Amino acid sequence: MKAIFLILPALLALAGCAKKQEVAAATTKAPDVIQVRVQQAVARTLDKSIDLTGTLEADETVNLSFEIAGRVSSFKVDFGQLVKKGEVIAELDKREYEWQLERARANVGQLSARLGMRSPDEAYPTSTAAMRQAQANYDDAKSKYESAAKLVQSGDISKERAVELEKTLQARQAMIDATRDELNGLIAQLRAQKADLQIAVKRLGDTVIRAPFDGGISAKLISPGQFIKDNTAVATLVKTNPLRLRVEVPENYSAQIGVGSVVSFSTDAAPGKEFNAVIQKLNPSFDSKNRTLLAESKIVVSDKRLRPGSFVQVKLVTRKSDAVVMVPKNAVYSVAGLSKVFVIRSGKAVEIRIPPGAELEGWTEAPSGSIQAGEPIAVSNLLNLINGAVVKTL
Repeated sequence: MKAIFLILPALLALAGCAKKQEVAAATTKAPDVIQVRVQQAVARTLDKSIDLTGTLEADETVNLSFEIAGRVSSFKVDFGQLVKKGEVIAELDKREYEWQLERARANVGQLSARLGMRSPDEAYPTSTAAMRQAQANYDDAKSKYESAAKLVQSGDISKERAVELEKTLQARQAMIDATRDELNGLIAQLRAQKADLQIAVKRLGDTVIRAPFDGGISAKLISPGQFIKDNTAVATLVKTNPLRLRVEVPENYSAQIGVGSVVSFSTDAAPGKEFNAVIQKLNPSFDSKNRTLLAESKIVVSDKRLRPGSFVQVKLVTRKSDAVVMVPKNAVYSVAGLSKVFVIRSGKAVEIRIPPGAELEGWTEAPSGSIQAGEPIAVSNLLNLINGAVVKTL
């Protein structure tokens, strides 16, 4: 009887343990299996590049102005109009400058006549009629003085007479010097008058402004009938072909760009279109404010949508033919500013962060070393996936 009482508690304890195991088994469920479709990561060869910002600027920009004052008689062009080199832009009233030119011509002609020149274009004379007359008088006085000097020695004439003839000779020499000085003075005056004539010709020409190069009028600043002072801007002309592409390169990327570097750029003015350019100039120093290096390229415009002042997105290739692993773009799940994909490894989803990278035809670059080519990437049921979730691929 005593043995029965000892066995009964043991049986009850065994029964309790079995019941606890059944309860635990009932409360522990197998993890849910999430079904996903997958697509394999692929290896691609891409050019590594950085994105920069740039601006398209006119090759030349000039404010046109008259060098002289006057009243505007005509304005030949208008805002937005294209002009050719040498085309008349505006004109001043010419009458006053035509009169100045006539007066300058008359002064040149008058002095030329005084010098005995038949044309102002002739070579300057070496003598004048007054000089020749003075030379003849000098020769006559010299002959008389030399004769008198001999007669004084023989006593045929008095010494006083010889002195008188000597003074006459000196006066004749002074007359020659005076006429020569007069000739030189007239030549100097003629040269000055010819210079005034050239200035008058230039000023008459300055009453007309012509386009210094092919371009377009970006601003019209005056109107006909308006009196303007000298050097007053009347219009702004811009040369739109070629254009200057100017790119600001951050200091940490400056070693990766140089003369001859190829860049591509796009602009909202030409959506879907990509243009190419070759860097031709580099600023020898960094901008002290934003620590950037200015690079410039001239591009021949073949698309009329490209205009000066356009903001452009520039892509600079830093390495060519770089091997990368790419994942499907539809596998990228973005939330709260973070992007990630789920790689299926050993039946579980492994979360991999995807920073901004190169994109190509529906594929996105994965961080180096994070994913291997050929690994399956989940492309469906992304909202239900978490790191470590058990999955079944379809």
